[in-house]
Amino acid sequence: MKKLSKELIGASSTPIILSILSKGESYGYEIIQSVKKISNGKLEYGDGTLYPVLHKLEKKGLIESYWKIADTGKKRKYYKISDSGKKELTTQKGNWVIINQIMSRLWNIEPNLI
Repeated sequence: MKKLSKELIGASSTPIILSILSKGESYGYEIIQSVKKISNGKLEYGDGTLYPVLHKLEKKGLIESYWKIADTGKKRKYYKISDSGKKELTTQKGNWVIINQIMSRLWNIEPNLI
C-alpha cells in the first residue's frame, strides 16, 4: 500500500479530526482507529502525529478536552469539538470541496480547461 505524503496528511489532519469529533466526543486511540477504519487503512495516525494536532486544535480553541473515567475504569482524556471548531469545520469543508473539484477537473483533462 502506497503511503500518503506527510504534507497531505498535515493539510488534511484538521478537517479529518474536526469531522470525527463533530460526530461525538472521542479519545486519542479511538480517533486513530476511526481514521484507519474510514480510510480503509490508507491513512494511519501514530501518537506522534495525532497528539500534536490535538494540542494545536485545543490551543486554537477549536476543540476542548477533559478527563473522564471510561466504562473500563481507565482514566482517559476525551476531546470534543467547540462552537469555533464547528465554524472552522464548515470553512474547511468548503475549501476541500473546491480543491477536490479543481483536481477532478484537471485529472479528467477537460479540453477547454487548459
